[in-house]
Amino acid sequence: QVQLVESGGGLVQGGGSLRLSCAASGTFFRVDEMAWYRQAPGKQRELVALITRDGSTNYADSVKGRFTISRVNSKNTVYLQMNSLKPEDTAVYYCNANVAIRWYGGPNDFWGQGTQVTVSS
Repeated sequence: QVQLVESGGGLVQGGGSLRLSCAASGTFFRVDEMAWYRQAPGKQRELVALITRDGSTNYADSVKGRFTISRVNSKNTVYLQMNSLKPEDTAVYYCNANVAIRWYGGPNDFWGQGTQVTVSS
């Protein structure tokens, strides 16, 4: 029905940069709020950054000033530009989207499969 396909993870040295992408595909009416979460080994999944359809953003304190979330509504795609990466940013990063399947009814929550980001010291 709705698929979120992520790309852009990998291994990078501390201080480096990575850009994650997530594209929503399938049959739906509209993609509303989109977000990136991450989960490090032994830790709970946490919100990294969120962006509304009109471009309002919210960031976790730990990434403010280093990460930037953006989206292109016409492509149903969200990006996460990650700069000045630190070893503590190492985690599996998940894309999340609230998707309205039909013009009526509320949005549904969808998740990507996750992409590994590893930052070496």
